[in-house]
Amino acid sequence: MSTLTTNYLAPTGREEAWRFTPLARVGGLLDSSIALESVNSVRITNAQPGVTLNVVRAADLAALSISDDLATIRAREFIEEVTHIQVAANSQISEPLILERIGLTGKPQASRTLISCGVNSHATIILHNSGEAILADEFEFDLASGSTLTFVSLQEWSGKAVHLGRQHAIIAKDATFNSIVVTVGGSLVRLLPTVEFSGPGSSADLQGLYFATDGQHLEHRLHVDHNFPNAKSRVNYKGALAGDKAHTVWIGDVYIRSNAEGTDTYELNRNLLLSDGARADSVPNLEIETGEIVGAGHASTTGRFDDEQLFYLSSRGIPAEIARRLVIRGFFAEIVGKIKNEEIENRLMDRIDSELAKVGA
Repeated sequence: MSTLTTNYLAPTGREEAWRFTPLARVGGLLDSSIALESVNSVRITNAQPGVTLNVVRAADLAALSISDDLATIRAREFIEEVTHIQVAANSQISEPLILERIGLTGKPQASRTLISCGVNSHATIILHNSGEAILADEFEFDLASGSTLTFVSLQEWSGKAVHLGRQHAIIAKDATFNSIVVTVGGSLVRLLPTVEFSGPGSSADLQGLYFATDGQHLEHRLHVDHNFPNAKSRVNYKGALAGDKAHTVWIGDVYIRSNAEGTDTYELNRNLLLSDGARADSVPNLEIETGEIVGAGHASTTGRFDDEQLFYLSSRGIPAEIARRLVIRGFFAEIVGKIKNEEIENRLMDRIDSELAKVGA
């Protein structure tokens, strides 16, 4: 384990980046007096040709990007080894690679993973987060020209887990990055899916859903940096909340730099409040430095359960409890269906049904 080397000014909650986060619940991950244990926390459960996993000394594999996120900075300080997953050039990985978490102790830990996709490679990777954890972790994705990566991140943590994570993609010429983030577990989960482009013709599609119940805090802060011409991005996140003090936060930042002519971007966030005592904060931001773009826009909605849909189903003999769950399933179906894995899709919806039953929603 690394020794303490740096003193940090812990956030107070007045900072823009931390003003929504319940800092008393972060489990020591931001406390400069607590050393984080370095852990190689992922493994591939279904190895396939064209994909390798190596554990590399952190000193030999520097981070590809700059981050001002304190949890990421803390993690980088204590990381001793990095898990490096490589998809070989021109590889067509037919089956999704499944990543499982290992080595988590429920004490403050830090983890870093780099996924490199070679030229013209195509792969889908599914990360399954489960169990107890107090984890600050970082994923970086390095997509070479013409490559396509779909990364599915499933936060199915147990009820006491704390997870502060960053997921940063660097997308080269004509490459495509598809992200699907699903957060249904954990006491406090704060994720930063971020994107930057490094070549024309590149694109990013960021999809996500979250479901919060009694006392859960689920926070997603997205940032798309259009720092290269002729790139495209789409953001679509949906959330539902049920139960007392359920709290979700969605921040969507899109920055179109002055040199990013030909940008095409749109971001959308929708929230569904299923009970009193739940709170959803949604803040879309769009900063544009050039008028030479294809299009740019954003939208955000937060509303109560649609009683008209419930009435429609109830009038056809469907009990109210089942009707509510059908409406919620329909709300999430657009994003859940993009996972294209029936077992995972059913498991997620079954968990949401179970959580709804617990809070009587």
